[in-house]
Amino acid sequence: MRDTRPLTIVHVGSFPFGLRPGFQHGVPTKLSNGLIRNGHLVLNFSDRDVARARSIFGSRKFGRRAVNVALQDFCKHHRPNVLILSHADVIDSATIASIRADLPDLRVAQCNVDPLFEEDNVRRLKSKMGVVDTTFVSTAGESLLSLQQDARHLGAGRCAFLPNPVDWSIEIGLNHLKQELPFDLFYACGNPARPPRYICGRPWDMDNFIRELTQKIPNVRFLLGGMQGHPHRVGANYQTALESAAMGLNISRRPDHFLYSSDRIAHLAGNGLVVIMERSVGYDTLFDDNQMVFFSSIDELVERITQLIANPQRRRAIADAGRSRYHELFNERAIAAYVLDATLGGCLEKTYPFPTFADSH
Repeated sequence: MRDTRPLTIVHVGSFPFGLRPGFQHGVPTKLSNGLIRNGHLVLNFSDRDVARARSIFGSRKFGRRAVNVALQDFCKHHRPNVLILSHADVIDSATIASIRADLPDLRVAQCNVDPLFEEDNVRRLKSKMGVVDTTFVSTAGESLLSLQQDARHLGAGRCAFLPNPVDWSIEIGLNHLKQELPFDLFYACGNPARPPRYICGRPWDMDNFIRELTQKIPNVRFLLGGMQGHPHRVGANYQTALESAAMGLNISRRPDHFLYSSDRIAHLAGNGLVVIMERSVGYDTLFDDNQMVFFSSIDELVERITQLIANPQRRRAIADAGRSRYHELFNERAIAAYVLDATLGGCLEKTYPFPTFADSH
């Protein structure tokens, strides 16, 4: 039986520190929040900020060697039980191996929320597989199993699904309680044209996609970010936008990788917006039609949006149920406990309400 005393955890990732404050809705912040609320000591190490601070040019590229030395010294000083690497791309695998040599009982996990259809992302994951115990990615199904097979060839540890967590202290909107909101439909997109986003089997420039939706539903009140001349929305401005719309489009780059979604799904559900997404992503295995809105064609998408604009009571009921279900499944404390459990060799005797290890189903 594992010792249940509080653990010391060093969490390396992009945190909202320094002159380039990170994304306050980011998964690393939520994961650290959950670990702390579960009773552990969490020491956040913002690798990119340290790299910039240790470079005379203020560049993480030129500060790479220095930040690797700094992390090794940090771990020697604090002697963590667990090291979590959240997109810690400036940290080298040799550094992790050296830290493990200093701390033989250390357990290490890497967490990644980028898609597995990006070859460069898979390359980054593989670069550390040999020095971590568990690799968490925000994709399940066959793509995760393929990554696990690659890990076996490398003699590496296990691969597991990482749901996008929601956090009561971050997703604070209560849109599901509001009969009237300034906007009907919210969608933000950092790169609307390249690469294209695949929706219902067709590649789209998202400016053109929104334009077509507007033509089909001329009365819809869109709230956009990063498209059609609208500015990108970040930080508190992004949260304000989320709290201003009744529904949100959850469209990531591709819908053909099981359960892969950008973390916007948590932002939408957590703030009480109706989540609207393509059925083929697979979230209909975790949520029903009374909790989220799924579509398989553009015509079905238009029909569902039109119906909910005309029926605020139905919209509020779906948003309320979806928000409750999302918090039940994927709140920050539950996901933090799961990540820790899997990293320390657990999960085998537990049944989680979502897919876990690649080879467990």
